[in-house]
Amino acid sequence: MWQELAVALSLVLIIEGILPFLSPDRWRMLAYRMADLDSRSVRWVGLLSMVTGLLMLSVLR
Repeated sequence: MWQELAVALSLVLIIEGILPFLSPDRWRMLAYRMADLDSRSVRWVGLLSMVTGLLMLSVLR
C-alpha cells in the first residue's frame, strides 16, 4: 500500500510540474489569479478537483 501511495504522489508531482516547466509565465499568471480569489471560490475549486479525481479513479478501477 505504501508503495502505491508513493507512486501516486510521484505522478501528482510530475503532472503538477508540467505547466510551470512548459510555460512559467502562464503558470505565474494563474497563481496570481488564484491568489485574488476569495476562500470560498478556492474551496469550490478544491472540491471540484477532488470529486473529479474520485470519479476518474472509480472509472479506471
